Amino acid sequence: MTLRWYSTVIESTDHRVLARWWAEALGWEVMFESDDEAVLVPPWARELGSTLAFDQVPPGLVFVLVEHEKQGKNRLHLDFAPHTSQDRAAELDRLLALGAVRVDVGQGPDVSWDVLADPDGNEFCVLSSRDS
Repeated sequence: MTLRWYSTVIESTDHRVLARWWAEALGWEVMFESDDEAVLVPPWARELGSTLAFDQVPPGLVFVLVEHEKQGKNRLHLDFAPHTSQDRAAELDRLLALGAVRVDVGQGPDVSWDVLADPDGNEFCVLSSRDS
């Protein structure tokens, strides 16, 4: 038996705003929202979800309300990669225009990725472009 990666949970003091930011950044949809949490799924999840086997359904992002601010560097972060047909620099500019900021987590000057943080300070990486 194997487990299905169901979701990644991100804490926030304003979970609705952060969920909407990530929905815009990823082109995902807000599937559910309450006073305590907001859930994002990729747009194809609703369309294809019922046709996929349990272990093939893509994971979602869940944003939960907490009272405390983020402290310190993430011990887990998300990596994203644009397709080789996309303009990686333009994608970085788009994320920065949405409110992401560049951060230094000790990555060094010669890496092939950029480290950014969302409006709550959660670090994520934009990798080099990929074919698959």
